[in-house]
Amino acid sequence: MESLKGKRNVVVGTVFLAVLVALAVRQASLGGTSAAEESDLQAPMFEVDPMWPKPLPNHWIIGSAVGVTVDSRDHVYIVHRQGSLNARTEVGAVQDPPTGECCVPAPQVLEFDPEGNLVGHFGGPRDGYDWPQSNHGITADPKDNLWIGGNGPDDAHMLVFTRDGKFLHQFGMPGARRAKDYTDDDKKWGGNSHDKENFGRVAEVAFYSETNEAFVADGYLNKRVVVLDATTGEFKRYWGAYGEEPNDEDLGRYNPDAPLAKQFRNPVHCAEPSHDGLVYVCDRPNDRIQVFKLDGTFVKEKRIAKNTLGDGAVWDIAFSKDSEQKYIFVADGKNMKVYIMERESLEILTSFGDGGRQPGQFFAVHNVATDSKGNIYTVETYEGKRVQKFVYKGLGPVEKKDQGVVWPTTEDEN
Repeated sequence: MESLKGKRNVVVGTVFLAVLVALAVRQASLGGTSAAEESDLQAPMFEVDPMWPKPLPNHWIIGSAVGVTVDSRDHVYIVHRQGSLNARTEVGAVQDPPTGECCVPAPQVLEFDPEGNLVGHFGGPRDGYDWPQSNHGITADPKDNLWIGGNGPDDAHMLVFTRDGKFLHQFGMPGARRAKDYTDDDKKWGGNSHDKENFGRVAEVAFYSETNEAFVADGYLNKRVVVLDATTGEFKRYWGAYGEEPNDEDLGRYNPDAPLAKQFRNPVHCAEPSHDGLVYVCDRPNDRIQVFKLDGTFVKEKRIAKNTLGDGAVWDIAFSKDSEQKYIFVADGKNMKVYIMERESLEILTSFGDGGRQPGQFFAVHNVATDSKGNIYTVETYEGKRVQKFVYKGLGPVEKKDQGVVWPTTEDEN
């Protein structure tokens, strides 16, 4: 009797196990991604170049870096803030009297060749234009001219220079955002996202060459995307979140559990047009990317690290260099990483970086740009104060959603 009962239990158990296996296989085929399918997921892979750039001359050091761009020769330009350097601990050589042999603030705009050599520099106040109180963002247009914004209190304008620093244009006038009751003793500013001549603390500019248009992330006081004629600076159109009319109302602090905001929060930090005529906007404190057509028609949105508070998670965007721009790279300065996303689906495939000061780590990664070979360049603001290069290593399998520091591999590891 015991023997028969034992055999029956074995048979029942075997049947039950077979049913579980069959259900698991069916679930995988219907609803999900199998382990094999996950291993087939590919994404661009990168390694930090810890030797790039080469040391600066003249005891120069970089302050908070707030813009990076690459021109048609793969020369890399950054813009940084001299005023962010600490007089006591960083730039003793320029104190009166000097407190030490080092260091000296580097010129605001620095140009590096692909090998990391410093090959040019310019910047700062000169006759004929108003250098921003707080320069912010730098972008090479299709003619390799450099556009620079500003997010200081009085910054309501942008500047355009040749790549060797010759002044070309100033669009907008500083001080245009001062309140009507502004006085030297009671300084006030107010946004005006319907002004068609001036800006409100521009974060960054990008370009769509087919229509000769500049797309302005406007920005730190205004709450809109502005489209200009890239030659004349003439205002052509502008819009707010979801393609609606912009509103300068203070929305208060971002709450990840509240309904999605119907307007941008400050700062609107980037507006990047793709080759196929879509515009990707960094709504930084709202932790989201909004996508539009060139005319401002809303297409879709994607929340990124939606529980990020304060500075927000979506700081800047760059596209991969394949003809279809299949991937986008998103700088997240608060969470100290760069996301690699599939552009069509806006799905995050993986990320790299971690908080810290060693190569491959980030402290407030502020901007991201790509060169013709697919390499990535980043700059860091606040106390980060540097530029880094990440070498494109081709497509590879996604083994981790968060790669951390992408340190160079040795021959023994390959």
